Parts: sequence; C-alpha cells; structure tokens
Amino acid sequence: MKFLITLFFALQCAIGAHANEAVPLAEDPVVEQRLIIIAEELRCLVCQNESLAGSRADLANDLRREVRTLIKAGKSDAEIKEYLVSRYGDFVLYRPPVKPTTWLLWFGPLLLLIGAIGLLISIIKRNQKDKNSPVLDAAQRAKAQALLQETDSSK
Repeated sequence: MKFLITLFFALQCAIGAHANEAVPLAEDPVVEQRLIIIAEELRCLVCQNESLAGSRADLANDLRREVRTLIKAGKSDAEIKEYLVSRYGDFVLYRPPVKPTTWLLWFGPLLLLIGAIGLLISIIKRNQKDKNSPVLDAAQRAKAQALLQETDSSK
C-alpha cells in the first residue's frame, strides 16, 4: 500500500514538472488589443486550423511575441502581415490573396467536389447499364423454366 501511495505522489510531481511557464500579463493593453486583432487573422503554423491568437503552441507564442515587438516598433498591421508572409509564405494568412501561387488553396476544394460529382455520375451510369440486362428470348425462357422445375421436383 505504501508503494502505491509513493507512486501516486511521484506521478503527481512528474505531471507538475511538465507544466509550461505562465504567459505574462499585458504590459500595455492597447498593444495587446491590437495583437489579438492581428493574431486572429493569422494561422498557427503548427496547429493549422487555429488562429495565432487561439493557439497555445510554442511557435505561436514566439510569433505573438514577434508581432508584439513589431507593434511596439511602430509597424502598421499591413507591414506586420507583410513581414510574416515574407518569412512564412501566404499560408500564414487565414485569407490569403487570390493569385497563381494560392489558386490551389482557393479552388482546390471546388475541384475536388467537381471530381467527386463526376465520379459519382459515372458510377451511377455504369450501374444503370448493368441493370439493363438483355431480355431472354422464348427458347432461353423455356430452358430456365425447365431448370427451375427440375430443382423444385428434386426437393
């Protein structure tokens, strides 16, 4: 029993050892408010489906720190986004601009949908052709009836 209690407390200490450092409170509320507005429009490069503002990944913390530094340096929102795009590409933006390099991001899902609909239509047509089996002529029908009667009489 002592072993289980010791093990329980050891596990509790180990869990606490892996906790991340707390994020410091905002020094300047205006900077933090602007940071949140900008970070909502940026994608976390680790999580990919979360905004930079909502992500708790280490890289997201670093990027928020970088954005905070740029805000304090007097950069505009557009300049900050341009800086991040130059380092990480258009993927860092939740709404990347429509240009040849981002066509796949914008039109890829539509192309997949059109392809899936085309595949579905071709499968349906193929199944329709299979259902239209040839009609039996009188001789074939008579032969099938004879075979069915033979199996019924053998039971």
